[in-house]
Amino acid sequence: MATKTGNQYSKINKIIEQQIGPDSLGRMPPQAKDLEEAVLGAMMLERDRVHEVIEILTPKHFYQIENQEIFKAIHSLYINGTAIDLLTVANELRNQQKLDLVGGAYYLAHLTNRVSSGANLEYHARILTQKFVQRELIRVSGEIAKEAYDDTQDSFLLLDDSERKLFEIKNSGLKRNFRSIDVLINQATKDLEARQNTETNGITGVASGFSDLDRITSGWQPSDLVILAARPAMGKTAFALSLVRNAAVDFGKKVMIFSLEMADVQLVNRLISGEAEIPADSIKKGSLTDQEWQRLHDKTASLSSAGIFIDDTPQLSIYDLNAKCRRVHSQSGLDMVIVDYLQLLRAESKGQSNREQEIALISRSLKGLAKELKIPVIALAQLSREVEKRGNKRPQLSDLRESGSIEQDADMVMFLYRDEYYTNMGMSTEGAAEAGADGMHNTVKGLTEVIIGKNRHGETGSAFAKFVGQFSKFVDLEPEDRMLMGREGGSGYEGGYQGGYNPNKTTIQTLPSRMNNEINPFENNSPDIGWGMGGGITPNIDEDF
Repeated sequence: MATKTGNQYSKINKIIEQQIGPDSLGRMPPQAKDLEEAVLGAMMLERDRVHEVIEILTPKHFYQIENQEIFKAIHSLYINGTAIDLLTVANELRNQQKLDLVGGAYYLAHLTNRVSSGANLEYHARILTQKFVQRELIRVSGEIAKEAYDDTQDSFLLLDDSERKLFEIKNSGLKRNFRSIDVLINQATKDLEARQNTETNGITGVASGFSDLDRITSGWQPSDLVILAARPAMGKTAFALSLVRNAAVDFGKKVMIFSLEMADVQLVNRLISGEAEIPADSIKKGSLTDQEWQRLHDKTASLSSAGIFIDDTPQLSIYDLNAKCRRVHSQSGLDMVIVDYLQLLRAESKGQSNREQEIALISRSLKGLAKELKIPVIALAQLSREVEKRGNKRPQLSDLRESGSIEQDADMVMFLYRDEYYTNMGMSTEGAAEAGADGMHNTVKGLTEVIIGKNRHGETGSAFAKFVGQFSKFVDLEPEDRMLMGREGGSGYEGGYQGGYNPNKTTIQTLPSRMNNEINPFENNSPDIGWGMGGGITPNIDEDF
């Protein structure tokens, strides 16, 4: 028995040695011994109050080693549903052979005498959290300084790791590791009630500004990774900039766009062209009329005050991108991130043997960033040349370049398809008519099909927008465009974008995606579609959840 007790003392002495001690100036780490004792005493006095702090505090929140061990014993009793009081805690520590190490039953009795009730239990726990955060900052700073002196460390990896650790400390105070289903159901119900009582009109995320698309997605959802893929010249960047403009200007969101392909001034020129409706060529050549200059100054005021951040760092690594997003999110808030485009990002990680594994790491990191910041991340991506070799040039999931993990990690995968592009290029689109709405593409100039090939949280299908090439932007369809297409309904936005999506005002019908079959939805004999001015379209639910 003596040997076993000696081993216990040896073990706890090692723990004490690892604990942060006085610094070179003799200063002790931040701590609150009296409050530690008060919290533990209150937990033993009033078990019904334990739930208030059991998921806020961890053993590391207590500076004194004996208090850490007592908290572990209380936590063990709590999760086992056992009564918590002076006697049960003493018995639990005795079973763990740690009662003598914490000072015996006398110390436990001393703790219960520190407080008369648990009335201020949660407030005291918050103070312990503050002290813990201060100690963690000291610990992490010491680790960073030590690693920074090591020349074998990759400085960029070290920078990203340091920022991640600091970000974790910031969120450690109220971070919960798990929540039971009853708590989650209660929160989901409250969220649903809040959405019902506000004028969101079905938009629960960041609105895209395109009525067809918002009807399917309900806006870009927090924590989602969205892939927007297309062949070159389909308008990926123009569509992304339209999403940025609509979210920031019309809906007051803060959006950050990373442009690895174009310079920041070039992007701004495109935004100005679209907002003031001045031809992009005129802006590039600097040949603006007096009326265009006046329109530029009048229309771009809203852009100047919008929450848009642009980073055009070339050869950007995924670690730098994550660090910049965390910084902006911490300083001014961030509602959405757009990356143009994914395959141009680098992953400076040792041991990555090929490009496919590097792309897999990048896509996982982007998904992790979306979950960490609880915002949607939209990443543009290139498609392989296999699209051009097929008669039906509508993209599909297998066309994503370089890594199947892009499809796997993404919550949603969208493709842009403009039939008029291939028609103007003199390329055959044999088989496309049987797969989708090509008759409509020839009717409305600039008509673009946004094919949702994967949607983890809802239906797949196709939405429509219109590309205005001379202004380098996409706009929602006008009522006359829908009439030309033989579809009922207007833009879906009462009074413009500012009015919000109003499903009671118009009828929006979404064309199901027909990427992989030969059914023509415009023939009356189509087996699963009711088509007509008054008819609806059965959503195409795929098994990509």
